[in-house]
Amino acid sequence: MTEEFKLSEDFALKLDKEDPLSNFRAQFNIPTTNQGIEEIYFVGNSLGLLPNRARDAVSEEINKWGKHGVKGHGAERSDIKQPWVTYHQPLSKAMSKLVGALDDEVTIMNTLTVNLHLMLISYYIPTSKKNKIIIEEQIFPSDYFAIESQVRQRGYDPRDTIVTILPREDGLVHLDDIKQKIIDIGDELALVFLPGVQFYTGQVFPMKEIVEVAHQNGAYVGFNLAHAVGNIELSLNKWEVDFAVWCTYKYLNSGPGAIAACYINEIHLDRSDMDRFNGWWGTKLDTRFEMDKYFDKLSTADAWQISNPPILSMAPIKSSLEIIEEAGGIKELRKKSIKLSNYFKYLLSKELSKEIHLITPKSIEAHGCQLSLKVIIEKISGRDVFDSLINNGVSCDWRFPDVIRVAPVPLYNTFYEVYMFVQILKKIILE
Repeated sequence: MTEEFKLSEDFALKLDKEDPLSNFRAQFNIPTTNQGIEEIYFVGNSLGLLPNRARDAVSEEINKWGKHGVKGHGAERSDIKQPWVTYHQPLSKAMSKLVGALDDEVTIMNTLTVNLHLMLISYYIPTSKKNKIIIEEQIFPSDYFAIESQVRQRGYDPRDTIVTILPREDGLVHLDDIKQKIIDIGDELALVFLPGVQFYTGQVFPMKEIVEVAHQNGAYVGFNLAHAVGNIELSLNKWEVDFAVWCTYKYLNSGPGAIAACYINEIHLDRSDMDRFNGWWGTKLDTRFEMDKYFDKLSTADAWQISNPPILSMAPIKSSLEIIEEAGGIKELRKKSIKLSNYFKYLLSKELSKEIHLITPKSIEAHGCQLSLKVIIEKISGRDVFDSLINNGVSCDWRFPDVIRVAPVPLYNTFYEVYMFVQILKKIILE
């Protein structure tokens, strides 16, 4: 850590005063306790907070619906502000900046697991010789269910086809192990699917290096970026990632169950030999409403869209992406996130080094906002500590078997909240 931090409350307040992003907190609805006191909300890695302007964004579309009815689609109207038929386009463009992609490589549609299924239709083409899929042992369950069901649907046995990479004793997945597994499987490998940021430990996977070795061995590579988008800097096009999927309700603050997004590398957009589940929203707008049975395919990621997207679900995404842009984009968010994390780790090392163990990687480049904590004192239950945090006005979350996940989000969390969290945690453990 290069920063020179101090333990005092005044120092935490000083950091907030110097923070160029401090004003953005006021643009979010901060939950309160039963006593009307603002929570310490460190669970944006599960559900981001409500942007205040999202209410107006949703109301605008409801009013448009009320005033114009079906004309709100605006396919042939010039007087409709942001017509529904193209509503997703500026959002996809803004989203592409967050993930380091070309405008045509990103689209907003469906939910994360639905998008994963659609990507597997295109990128998992097993043969008798080439059918193996590499995943991590601690894969998010929904991803595993999707992959397992796709393997079975293609007539293969998941026990023979799905290959898992185990974490080492430090709880982390090491690049050398990923590389070796890819090389060992060789010509039998069809797909590598891994997280961008691991949900349990907060570990950032070395995506560029994984893509390089997988492509050298003739396999596609896809990533689940649910915990990465809006959290860390990404360069999907530059890294030559084949596809990626993510939700928008965590660091993108788009609301519970909000519509998701996906990335498809430009080299695959015009391929005629790639399987895909088609729907009419994947056809060109010029001919879409002629109702012909000919699939007039778009040459962008929108070709993977099945149906017209839910406008009321997309309105909050518009609000959140606007705020991120106003804050200076992902580079500025990441800059503050790094400082928040380093300050957090400093306080833990000074106040609770014998009571708390971080399973998150030590290197700041190897993790995002999230820090995963384990209570390492005998006779003290980590679950009891977590419950006490909740009772003390802290929102974080518990992941079995023994981890408390906390995620200070740069858009709305403060250095003072980090300071207070550590003080509350220290009080709980000592008492």
